[in-house]
Amino acid sequence: MITDTHTHLYSEQFDEDRKMMIQRAKDAGVSRFFIPAIDSSYTDKMFALEKENPKDVFLMMGLHPTSVKENYKEELVHVKQWIDKRNFFAIGEIGIDLYWDKSFLKQQQEAFRTQIKWAKEKKLPIVIHCREAFDEIFEVLESEKDDNLRGIFHCFTGNLEQAQKAISYNMKLGIGGVVTFKNGKIDQFLKEIDLKHIVLETDAPYLAPKPFRGKRNESAYITNVVDKLVDIYKLSFDEIAKITTDNSKVVFGL
Repeated sequence: MITDTHTHLYSEQFDEDRKMMIQRAKDAGVSRFFIPAIDSSYTDKMFALEKENPKDVFLMMGLHPTSVKENYKEELVHVKQWIDKRNFFAIGEIGIDLYWDKSFLKQQQEAFRTQIKWAKEKKLPIVIHCREAFDEIFEVLESEKDDNLRGIFHCFTGNLEQAQKAISYNMKLGIGGVVTFKNGKIDQFLKEIDLKHIVLETDAPYLAPKPFRGKRNESAYITNVVDKLVDIYKLSFDEIAKITTDNSKVVFGL
């Protein structure tokens, strides 16, 4: 059993072959798909996906940092209304992204902190999006750390010191296609991180692993990530799959 802790199955890139793509993942051994939110424009698609795959799909709710714009307060109201209305498995993906646009940093920090507070109130994990913003993310986590803070540092791309710091805030590291990249660098130190801190993800349709790099990613390709971790940790494929799935159960409370 393999768990994809982060996959955008509702993406427009899957509109032509979504059912077949999900079946390919199941055939590859992926039995759970955790679905991060982006903003209100995708909510209906997420619920439709859940309705079609009630046993396999597990939804999150949150406001993605790149969707924090002039109307971010309205978007946060949308998030709050839904987490008060029904169950989700995490608040995510949330965080700070300074790669595309730095002009909304203050608003991103506020949205991140607000959603962390909601997650702790609901006893839910958070799923963090961090791009060129490790210091800013850690600053918020430091101010919010307590026994209720837990989650996943999605698509972890930092160094060993940053990995250890993320773990100190009760975060698992979400490892996906980047670990297979020559210039990804995380493969160089990952063996120094105990596997109990690792969960698997694809971030499909983005960040496809080798040999699919540059193409559309899909959840079935998570097996290539497992293969890379087999090389790093010198454990069997089944052991990697079991340990990382068990880790995901701990995070998401399954």
